[in-house]
Amino acid sequence: MTPNKQVSPAIRILRGERDASARATHLEAATRKFLVTTNERKKMSTKTNFKRIALVAVAALGLGVLSSVPSQAAISTGTVTVTNGTGSLATSDSTTAALINVKAFADAAMDSVTITLGAITVPTGADAVKGNLMPIDTVGASTKVVVSRGNGAAGDAALVSFGTTPGDTATTLGSSAGVLVINKGGSTAAAYDTATAANAYFGMTFAAYLDSQTARTAGVYTGSVVVKFYDGGTLVTSKTQVKDFTITIAANATATLVADGGQSTAVLAQGTSATNRYDAADSTTVALSATAGTQGGVIRVFLRNYAGNSAQESITVTTTKGTIGALAGGSSGVQGKSFTAVYNTLTDLANGYKDFGIYGDGTSGSATITIKSTSVTFANKTVSFYSTSVATIAKPTVLTTVIGTGASSTNLLAVAKDSEGNIAGSAVTLYAYSSDTTLASDAGSSCTFNATYGGHVCSVTGVLAGSPTFTVKNKSTVALSTVTSVASDAIRVSTATAATVKLTFDKATYAPNEKATLTITVLDSSGKELPAGTYANTFATGGLSSTMAFGNGSDTITNVSIQTTTDVTVGRTTPGKTYTLYMPATGGSVKVSGTGGASLSAAGQVAVSTTVTVTDSAAAALAAVSALATTVASLKTLITTLTNLVLKIQKKVKA
Repeated sequence: MTPNKQVSPAIRILRGERDASARATHLEAATRKFLVTTNERKKMSTKTNFKRIALVAVAALGLGVLSSVPSQAAISTGTVTVTNGTGSLATSDSTTAALINVKAFADAAMDSVTITLGAITVPTGADAVKGNLMPIDTVGASTKVVVSRGNGAAGDAALVSFGTTPGDTATTLGSSAGVLVINKGGSTAAAYDTATAANAYFGMTFAAYLDSQTARTAGVYTGSVVVKFYDGGTLVTSKTQVKDFTITIAANATATLVADGGQSTAVLAQGTSATNRYDAADSTTVALSATAGTQGGVIRVFLRNYAGNSAQESITVTTTKGTIGALAGGSSGVQGKSFTAVYNTLTDLANGYKDFGIYGDGTSGSATITIKSTSVTFANKTVSFYSTSVATIAKPTVLTTVIGTGASSTNLLAVAKDSEGNIAGSAVTLYAYSSDTTLASDAGSSCTFNATYGGHVCSVTGVLAGSPTFTVKNKSTVALSTVTSVASDAIRVSTATAATVKLTFDKATYAPNEKATLTITVLDSSGKELPAGTYANTFATGGLSSTMAFGNGSDTITNVSIQTTTDVTVGRTTPGKTYTLYMPATGGSVKVSGTGGASLSAAGQVAVSTTVTVTDSAAAALAAVSALATTVASLKTLITTLTNLVLKIQKKVKA
């Protein structure tokens, strides 16, 4: 017989024996333990809460004692805090003013505070400004704050100023000028209110801002306020506070004084004064006399910030030969190999540039000039210092192939050099001599230096029809001359009248929209070009016309009268009238035509024309594609033929 062993309920539960008796026994034990623990916690929590409440009560009583104000206590010292401002360049701007916050505690009638605005100190070079002090916000209940001027003349909208010159005239405030009074009661504007309001904090935030007649200078503006406290209307000097504030005005980004290399430029010019604009190019050849102290060139510096406005930096110009000195707007007469000047004088800023003169120092040769500002380094400039003693004169170049009778200009170019090969400039005068003075009367006509052409330009005078040549000498008479050029090519003197007109394009074929030049030349009865001049009624009414419209930007070609000229800068030495045209966008043949006008001979009053071709890129592309397609088709046929041949060969091999 198996003994009946007793097993604890917990063990039976662990073994999975979940009979009602075991569960009941276990639940009773667990419940008893939980209730005991909970009751103990409740008792401890209650005790702790009582202790906390007691501590809070004691603290509150203590604070109440500390914060209570005796009925006869004086006005508190209060606080005065300052927030510096960041003003703008506008003549008046209160939105970014400095802020002065005043706060005090009062317990009796006539407890008040005054705030006085002092003078404004401006940055060096800035114009005087007026300081304004304006209440903008109250501290505490607004009904318990009154702000008034020191003489009781105004109410809550009070505004005081210091200074009367800039901006609007300051309000006259008598002995209390510049003073605002703050108190805590009533609704009157009296200096010291007599109302008896309850104990309370009161105060105000004030905006201190600048007012001027013109836009202000960037920099730091400094001001101050004096805050005084009154007990029952009596000043307590020991409580007076003085606070400084600043209003910083930053320069606009577009007004930065720093130079920008992309906006700044330096331009070299021949002569003693410059006329160069900002977008001008350097003179192509600058030849200067080597004579010490003689000016022959100018460097004009445009110093600008990134926005294209004037910058302000120092500029240093250095040369390897000669000397440099500042011209108008800072000239002191001082010259040197390296010269530094500040780009900020009234003349510099008004003109938008600063000029530096280039002077000889007694030595000849080529000089390299460097120009630098604090932030920008410009491209070097090159000039040539020459001796006034001419050693050689090259063969004169003909600038105008045909001239009329009477004086004519820019006909010859003569280049003279000193013994070191430096081109002679404006300090040297050359002279032109005609080979036949019955055709051209020049027997020592002066020639002047032209930096654009890089030599001396001579103008000659035609007398009779013919073709004289010219020589150039270094003196005004043959007897005094020691240097003579070889003879130039002939210049034709024409006395003929207009007979016909000729039209020519600079090319025969153009791409769509390509720029073209149409030249009109007036001819005499023998077909030779006539001198430059104005020719009335060269064409009949309507001028010239075209079979296809030219593109935007093209010159008008319907003029009846024309003026012919030469232009050596583009290589045109024969007189003519040029039109700039832009070809049509589509391909085809373009014909320009007109009829000779009444100023021409009867034989010339006929139709004239010229025709050019505009290539059609689309048509050309289509033709290329068509040609390619034909080639591909031929290749396909050939491949088919070859394939059939191979198949025949294979059959024969198998057989």
